[in-house]
Amino acid sequence: MGGSAEKAKPKAVTGEQAKRIKREALGIGDRRKHHTRKATPLKGHVKEPDTQHRLYRFRFYPTEEQAEQLGRTFGACRWVCNEGLALRSNAWEQHRVNVGFAETCRALTGWKRSEETVWLGEVSSTVLQQSLRHLDQAFGRFFKGVARYPKRKRKGRSRDTATYVRTGFKWVEDPERTGTGLITLAKQARPLDVRWSRALPAGTVPVRLSVTRDRAGRYFVSTLVEERIAPLPAAFVPGSRAPKAVGLDLGLASLVTLDDGTKLDHPRLLRRYAEKLARLQRELHKKVRGSRNRQKVRQRIARLYALISDVRRDLLDQFTTRLVRENQVLVVEDLSIVTLLRASRGKGRRRKAKLNEAIFDAAWGELLRQLRYKCEWYGRTLVVVDRFFPSTRRCSACHAKGPKMDVSVREWTCTECGVVHDRDVNAAVNLRDEGMRLYWLVAAGLPPERKSPTVIKASELKECLPTA
Repeated sequence: MGGSAEKAKPKAVTGEQAKRIKREALGIGDRRKHHTRKATPLKGHVKEPDTQHRLYRFRFYPTEEQAEQLGRTFGACRWVCNEGLALRSNAWEQHRVNVGFAETCRALTGWKRSEETVWLGEVSSTVLQQSLRHLDQAFGRFFKGVARYPKRKRKGRSRDTATYVRTGFKWVEDPERTGTGLITLAKQARPLDVRWSRALPAGTVPVRLSVTRDRAGRYFVSTLVEERIAPLPAAFVPGSRAPKAVGLDLGLASLVTLDDGTKLDHPRLLRRYAEKLARLQRELHKKVRGSRNRQKVRQRIARLYALISDVRRDLLDQFTTRLVRENQVLVVEDLSIVTLLRASRGKGRRRKAKLNEAIFDAAWGELLRQLRYKCEWYGRTLVVVDRFFPSTRRCSACHAKGPKMDVSVREWTCTECGVVHDRDVNAAVNLRDEGMRLYWLVAAGLPPERKSPTVIKASELKECLPTA
């Protein structure tokens, strides 16, 4: 064998030897309940046909007793997740043994019986098991290559959250106000004081609840329900049967530019509150670490960031809802946001840092996420054009390709036909035309009874190469 030969991968220990290591070295008990039956993987909840999983988020105001109990729950979920991560990591690094969700649940039983961690019994067991399930899902994403290796959760840094499955809460619907009711969590005697800003679908029972506490100290409960969402009526071009389409060009000068010239201004919330944030950060720097005054300033900073996040989310939600209601086909560009947010180094790093901050403030990823799920809900089609399509450089009138342009160039003149183009409007028109080309190419290959898919990505269509 040559020196360049790859090093052999270590093999996992299986069989009786793996069971012995789990029992003696890792402290994982054997399967006692139904030990004669073959273990089968757990199946997740499957929604009913013609329904969608929809999340409703409400704020609630806990009593002192409820807040104290939720604080213990958040801490226990964080501790169990960290212990499960350490158990699975050490099992492989030291013994080459694979530990899955079932083994961590059996280890959880041993932790609850230990005198040092008997306080885990004060928290609902379903919540702790869900924390281990989330850890198992994180490992699954890592093994698929779509996420990084799971990290430990830290108090004050990680999100305080707890997930309650159907057996972990009680739901009683109000007969006078359908869609609202009383929610009582496990290990709590009184129902939550929920502010019902909107009603749930009448007669439905939440599938799952997630209770969270943000950095600003606000408590929210997110209810996951199965809902039959009626598709919107098809939107056609006036006077024809062609679907109404819109091209969207995402940018920083204007947050979104449509092909008809409509522009959504960039709110620039971080810049708007930059002075106030800087003042609060200076106050925080002057406070003694661990003091109550420092904690008060941190709360004020957290509340300001929560305000910025809420304003941004509400703006994008209203805008995307209007686009989906008015158009049948929505065309966007396949942006690599991670690449755009690469670290700033060397010459011009300050300018690149400012650009990264503006991209963060624009929240392009959130805008695209909302467009995707709303198109799925309401029967629309989202076309994602290839990222290498020259939407900015191509003339929308004669389709001639121009030279590369700096970001500061907002208008340019076509050397072939002499048309003066607005940079963003021209890109939106080109995206709409290319998106409709892909849409008709896919629609032509579908059976007469089948509807157009919700998402059409140019990168997944081999024959749909971008035209110059």
